[in-house]
Amino acid sequence: MKTTRNLIIILLMAVPFLGSAFTGNPGLSGVSGTSGLSADSTAKDSVHMGTVIDEVIWVVGDEAILKSDVETFRMQAAMEGQKWNGDPDCMIPEQIAVQKLFKHQAQIDSIEVTDADVASEVEQYINYWLEMVDGSRERLEEYRHKPLSQIRSDLREDLKDRQMVQRMKRKLVEDIAVTPADVRRYYQDLPEDSLPFVPTEVEVEIVQMTPKIPVEELNRVKDELREYTDRVNRGDASFSTLARLYSEDPGTARRGGELGLSGRGMLDPAFATVAFNLTDPKKVSKIVESEFGFHIIQLIEKRGDKVNVRHILRKPVVSDEAVESTQARLDSIADDIRAGKFSFEDAASMLSDDKDTRNNKGLMSNSDPQTGRITSRFKMQDLPPEVAKVIDTMQVGQVSHAFQLINQRGKTVCVIAKLKSRIEGHKASISEDFQTLKDVVLEHRQNDRVHQWVVDKIKSVYTRLNSDYLDCKFEYEGWIK
Repeated sequence: MKTTRNLIIILLMAVPFLGSAFTGNPGLSGVSGTSGLSADSTAKDSVHMGTVIDEVIWVVGDEAILKSDVETFRMQAAMEGQKWNGDPDCMIPEQIAVQKLFKHQAQIDSIEVTDADVASEVEQYINYWLEMVDGSRERLEEYRHKPLSQIRSDLREDLKDRQMVQRMKRKLVEDIAVTPADVRRYYQDLPEDSLPFVPTEVEVEIVQMTPKIPVEELNRVKDELREYTDRVNRGDASFSTLARLYSEDPGTARRGGELGLSGRGMLDPAFATVAFNLTDPKKVSKIVESEFGFHIIQLIEKRGDKVNVRHILRKPVVSDEAVESTQARLDSIADDIRAGKFSFEDAASMLSDDKDTRNNKGLMSNSDPQTGRITSRFKMQDLPPEVAKVIDTMQVGQVSHAFQLINQRGKTVCVIAKLKSRIEGHKASISEDFQTLKDVVLEHRQNDRVHQWVVDKIKSVYTRLNSDYLDCKFEYEGWIK
């Protein structure tokens, strides 16, 4: 862990962003060049790490790829355990060059990405970096040699470029369709040992209840927040200091409670209503209850349709007695379901307080981050760990005992679960896994389209390579002219 952290700190010093910390695809950190740069041109410029002499190794159009870009990419890939099908010394600069081709075409096609599109991703990166330097804003600013506001601004531009590339790729393949006949033909022509393996998938229904918190505990939390407000108003402490000391939002506490510029849709509705109505940065809001707990908020700035605020979050403590009482009630409901008094689905519709599943008769839904498709099937590793642990040993149709978990909003809840279906891991078949096979065929066709587009694009773009790369075996032909 220490070695990984040291590598990340080096990257913080050297590059605009960690290109794959959240997306799985390493990003770019190249600088603009000028058309006509020759293969032996050098940039006698120092990078953030100190006095290292950098070197232009590739030129694509009017963009230069630096030696430091390649080394940064290499470190990122090493941290992720990425494997290469060829020589990484050749494949890494080629991958960076390909990204530049997509970005160039995205600009030609006027593909737009707004700040709102990247705001959430920016904060994910900032939070990740802060975690790697023990939550210290000062240490992060020291490593990057710039204030956090500038780090955030630079990161926003880099992530904006990457989203342009992603949208350009989607545009290239948006008209590709796959018919049932295409899937059947693919399946028939595929050798038995080449069929994709489909891991075990399950469908799960839940009934959720939130342990009741007594009024005394709610008042205790509110009194704490009122005390923080009084201390800020008296000048005894700054809001940011109190947020670092007492806020129970780990993602923002180490930044003094600062959320960063956020659109209304990115925030809890109750929180957003108060945050966007603040006008005086010196004042502290009233207490706000959200799905995450109770907050007080202080305005930092408003910019267009976005707001940047600090907040302090406090969560009421759920007592063991409340958890036990709620679990006992759920166990009683489970007994009635097993006795046939009513169905699990009726219990979920009538008694569950989980708004995400109640209207779907308790059935949990899974959103595929790659395709955006929503399905009721989960691979075991995609379930909440507490649910997966219980479901793993159950039979189809069985109802679990009551157990507790921390939901996505950070709240303690109690649940009973029913295993609706289980499809054991197997080689894909046309009857049971049509959608899986359809996705495979679609991916092949999309990859073929993108590959041919890159080959054609290379033919029309000026490229020059350092002599060290002339003997490389590249994925795409045409780089050496």
